[in-house]
Amino acid sequence: MDCRIGYVTVSVRDLDHAIAFYRDIMGFPLLYAAPEFHYASFQLGDVRFSIAVAPDDSHVARHSGIGFYVADVDAAHAALAAKGVNFTMPPSKQPWGGYMAMFTDPDGNGFYLDSQS
Repeated sequence: MDCRIGYVTVSVRDLDHAIAFYRDIMGFPLLYAAPEFHYASFQLGDVRFSIAVAPDDSHVARHSGIGFYVADVDAAHAALAAKGVNFTMPPSKQPWGGYMAMFTDPDGNGFYLDSQS
């Protein structure tokens, strides 16, 4: 079976607020928004990153397990921190050899900022 990730969806509380964060702060290209379905999607290379309004708070403020690759973790961290992004872990060398940072979106969903090297 030939398989690849097509999209991931993260739960949020407020669609407009989340769209503004991912589009304006993170710089993700908005593919489309469907407010009537409480859903929006961004195109990140070959993968779509989607957001959907959660049915209740049990679906938000979680560690997503999603990592975003950037060319320079330190530069991306500095740029995003200057825009007010909350980092829960600054860029640091990991025991397994990687170099990464961790941040949350306005709903408390946790993400990795990582380099592919």
